[in-house]
Amino acid sequence: MHTKKTLTLLASALLLASTSHSMAQGRSEERGAQGRMNPAQVEQMTQGWPEPSRKAIEFMTDTYGPPAAVTADTAIWGETGPWKRTVVYRNEVQHDFPMPHTDVLQQWVDFEAPLDKYDELAQFDGSVVVERTTGEASARCDKEAANFLALNLAHDVANGEHSVEEARMEYGRQIKAMKANQPAPLTERLTFDMNNTNDPGEALPGM
Repeated sequence: MHTKKTLTLLASALLLASTSHSMAQGRSEERGAQGRMNPAQVEQMTQGWPEPSRKAIEFMTDTYGPPAAVTADTAIWGETGPWKRTVVYRNEVQHDFPMPHTDVLQQWVDFEAPLDKYDELAQFDGSVVVERTTGEASARCDKEAANFLALNLAHDVANGEHSVEEARMEYGRQIKAMKANQPAPLTERLTFDMNNTNDPGEALPGM
């Protein structure tokens, strides 16, 4: 569980990463283009992290470039590819759906769902989180492909294209196909595009 200090650091780092400003944690000479960390510095700072976390950092770096910031417990990217932001966590979270693994890679996109679908989305996958006010959803797994899959199926559940059970079964089929190097299109990219999804809510009378 993150301490209050760690959560504060994470919130600050996410904000700074999204604006691509320099951060106090890293000296300017340690950064590459666009405010990114130097890969050698990232390697040094994360060398004691668990293997799933290190593999996730390696994938993200190879695909999108080095992170914008690294704290004691997180590596953080701002906007990359289809993602609004990405965090790789040092601390693993056990997750047994659809098979035992640990969640270390969390990625956010714009997302809107009917309010009466929130319970179904939680039933579909406990590592998918929908945030009404910000108009975002995140998926947290060990691989980007699994996050693509989880969010694509969450979108289908939100739009009534799949029941919770259908989505969970399809998740398992796609993961099996991917591991067998067979076609698994829902693991390859996001199949939807949303924007302007935030919902600030309504003020109470007299407030």
